[in-house]
Amino acid sequence: MTSPLLTTPGAVSADSPDSDVAAHYGDPSHEARAMERSSAWVDRSNRGVVRVTGPDRLSWLNDITSQLTRELAPGVATEALVLDTRGHLRHHLSLVDDGAATWIHTEPGGGPALAEFLDSMVFTLRVEVEDLSDAFSVLTVLGPERSRVAAVAEGVLNRAAEDQIDLLVPSGDLVAVAEGLTAAGARPAGMWPYEAHRIAAHRARPGLDSDERSIPHEMDWIGSAVHLEKGCYPGQETVARVHNLGRPPRRLVMLHLDGTVERLPKLGSDIELDGRRVGRVGTSSRHHELGPIALGLVKRTVPVDADLVVDGIAAGQEVVVDPDTGANADLSDFRGRPR
Repeated sequence: MTSPLLTTPGAVSADSPDSDVAAHYGDPSHEARAMERSSAWVDRSNRGVVRVTGPDRLSWLNDITSQLTRELAPGVATEALVLDTRGHLRHHLSLVDDGAATWIHTEPGGGPALAEFLDSMVFTLRVEVEDLSDAFSVLTVLGPERSRVAAVAEGVLNRAAEDQIDLLVPSGDLVAVAEGLTAAGARPAGMWPYEAHRIAAHRARPGLDSDERSIPHEMDWIGSAVHLEKGCYPGQETVARVHNLGRPPRRLVMLHLDGTVERLPKLGSDIELDGRRVGRVGTSSRHHELGPIALGLVKRTVPVDADLVVDGIAAGQEVVVDPDTGANADLSDFRGRPR
C-alpha cells in the first residue's frame, strides 16, 4: 500500500523495494544533516509488522530464533534471525516486547511469509501469531534529539535501538503522528539519507546486502542478532562451527565508490579484483559527507587494502567483518596429545 505520507510536499518516491515510501522530501543532504545534528523522522510504513501473543511467546521465540529472548524485559529492543538448518538466513526480525505481546517488524513484503512460518511452528504452545502489516506502520526517529521528539507520540509503542527509535503506529494515525513529530522539530527525511546513514554505520540490510548463501558471521550479525550462549535453535551448528573452528567464506565490506561516476552500482553486480569476480554489491546510496558508498560481500581472502571495481566503478574498501573472524576455540591442548 502506497504511504499517505508520499503526499507530503516535496516527496519523491523511492526505488524498489521501498517504492511505496519517499526517497526524500526535496533536499536529501539537509535531511541527512538533521539525522546527525537534531532529529528527523523516516517513513518506513512499507515494513511488515507481526504481533505474537500468549504466555509462551518469549520461550518459544527463544527456541526457534538465534536470539536469547526467554527473559527479554518489556521495552528492550533486540534483533533475531530465523535460519535454516545450514545456517542460511530465512527471516530477520527487529522486535520488542511490551509485556503482553512481542512486536516484530521485518523487510517490506515480508510480514505474511514471516507470520505463516511462525504460525507453522506453534504446535501445542500457548502462542498466537498475527500479520498486522496493513494495520500498523513503522515511523523511525533519528538524531540526538530523538527521545524528546518521539515522546510527543504519547501512547505509541516504541522500539528504541542503537541510534534510532522505531514507532509502531496504527496505520490510520500515521499522518497525524508524523505531523506531530514535525511540529516537535523533527524534519521529514526519506529512504535515500536513511540508507546512506545505515550503510555508513556498517549495518547490513537482509535480503539486499545478504543473499541465499549468507551466514551470520559474514554479515556482522554476531552479537547484535545472534546470541552465542543460548540453547539450541535451527542453524546453531553452523554458527558454532564457524565461531569455534572455521572462518566464514565471505566478509562484509563498506565500499567507497568513485565520486566522479554519476550512477550507483546495480544491486547484485559483481565486485572484481584484477578482472576476477570476488563478490557482489548490495545496497548503495549517496552520503552527504562520504559521497557514494555501498555495502558488499567479498571473498574472505581478498586483501583488505585491495582496490576493487564494482559494476565498472572504482572502489576502495573499509573492513566491516575482519578476515580473521571465527576460529576462536583453543585447540592447543588437543594438538599436542599423542594418538
